[in-house]
Parts: sequence; C-alpha cells; structure tokens
Amino acid sequence: MRTDHWKSSTNVSLYDRVVERQRLARVMAWLLWGARLRSWYRELDDLGSMAASKSVLDVPCGGGVAFRGLRASVGPRYVAADLSSVMLDRARTEAARRGLTHIEFAQADVAHLPYPDETFDLCVSYNGLHCFPDPPSAVAEMARVLRAGGELIGTAIVLGAGRRQDAVIAKNRELGIFGRVGTGAEVRSWLGAAGFGDLRFRHSGAMLFFRATRNGSAGFH
Repeated sequence: MRTDHWKSSTNVSLYDRVVERQRLARVMAWLLWGARLRSWYRELDDLGSMAASKSVLDVPCGGGVAFRGLRASVGPRYVAADLSSVMLDRARTEAARRGLTHIEFAQADVAHLPYPDETFDLCVSYNGLHCFPDPPSAVAEMARVLRAGGELIGTAIVLGAGRRQDAVIAKNRELGIFGRVGTGAEVRSWLGAAGFGDLRFRHSGAMLFFRATRNGSAGFH
C-alpha cells in the first residue's frame, strides 16, 4: 500500500541519494520541513543494539536506510518489507554492501502483511506513514504482527507545522508522492485505536518522531 511514485527507479534513486547522505539529508530536511535529523541518524546507528535480541520488521524498508546500524550477526530475525520491487532491489544491494546476509526480504503490502499475529518484537517504520493511502490500516497491521509489549518506532511527515510545510505536503500529494497525511494528533489517535500505548512523540518542524508499545489486549480479529 504505497503510491505509484515509488515504483519509479528514478524517483527511488533520488530519494535514496538524499537519505543515505547524512549531511545532504539534514540540509534538505531543514529546507523542506524545518526538521533537524541529527538525533534520527543517532537512532539509526543505535538500531543494531536494539535489534540484537529481537525479531524485527522493517516496513517500508525503502532502500535500506535502517541497515546502517545493523551488525552482521544481529538478532534472531530481521525482515525488510516494501511494496516496491525497486526499493527492495536497492535494499538488497545495500545489505550486500554492508555484509548483512541474515536479512529476509519480502514484497508486501503494509495493509495486508503476510505474517501471523504477534510475530515480531520490534517494528521500525521510517518515512513511510505519510506515503500510505490508509495510514490507520497500516498502523493496525503493524500492531497485529507485534507481540504484546512489542515496540513500534518510526518517523512521519505531519500537517500543522506551518504554511510552507503544509504547501510542500500538498504538492507531494498532488504529485502522488505522499498519500494521506495526518496531523500529530491524528497519528496519536491512529496508534491508540490500533492498540498502542505508552506513546512518545517528538516534533521537529513537520517531522514527527514516534515510539509506542503494543498493549496486551489489542482485540485483533
């Protein structure tokens, strides 16, 4: 469940070139969103220790931006999932470049993840929520495949940071790059409705950094 924009190798390559280059990404994030990314890159660098004893779902994995902190022997299971075959090809290349041979790759729609309930301990979802046509359904699926007490960590672009940022969001939606974009309050409500608690939010311009824990009684069907 992602827009057609991400099926284009040109568009994907441009996105990856920016996000993989920390200095360039930090400049672009500041210009476009008024966001500071230094702490996000530190979080990515720390992911290896976080994932050392956990089964992890990375969705959408994109070109493998979260791989930068992983170790060759990390964790019992790491699944990188994305709807875009172009993104997955780039993620496979990035994993090979880093010597990460343990990663499983899956072409999957985040609205219908091909995993049983309570499969994973940790879900990371960086820069994807605002690209989905139906973010509440995506969040609900992430909750479904997480075990009770499992954690969701991610980032999203949100409305309400300012006129300039909202105008950029509107243009990205017009171009088919973004899907449904919510406010921070809406993201909080989506997470709560999906069965997440202990919600921790941090705003930096139009970028929302979030962490949440899957409650023990989410009521899945």
